[in-house]
Amino acid sequence: MSERIETVVLDSQGLSAWIAQDRTFLAMLQVFHDMGADFVVGANTIVEVSHSRTNIPRLNWALSRIKVEPVTEQAARAAAELLKGAGLHGHKYAIDATVAEVALRQPKPVALLTSDSDDMTKLCGNQVRVIRL
Repeated sequence: MSERIETVVLDSQGLSAWIAQDRTFLAMLQVFHDMGADFVVGANTIVEVSHSRTNIPRLNWALSRIKVEPVTEQAARAAAELLKGAGLHGHKYAIDATVAEVALRQPKPVALLTSDSDDMTKLCGNQVRVIRL
């Protein structure tokens, strides 16, 4: 990765990979960490990754090392506008839109680590570097 990234936003797949200590994912995080990037998740991503088999101590450890962005009314309205602009709607895309909104308001350049690169590219346009997990 030659270009410097200021902020790395994780979606639920990214946060889950960190909790699971996926070696490939951790190596990628180390590259971003070495360039001084900040790591960010939206608050609702925590809800998305939490279930009966979630390793809560590991989740808490990961969250202690990243910035958690709130999903405020203003953020929700902005996410709804992103959905409208991308021609997407419904609950299937709601959290994706809030993740995209979080990514778009971070210090640039921003990388978004996601399992859903197609929808995230539609939502973020060319303002965020979408990296498929």
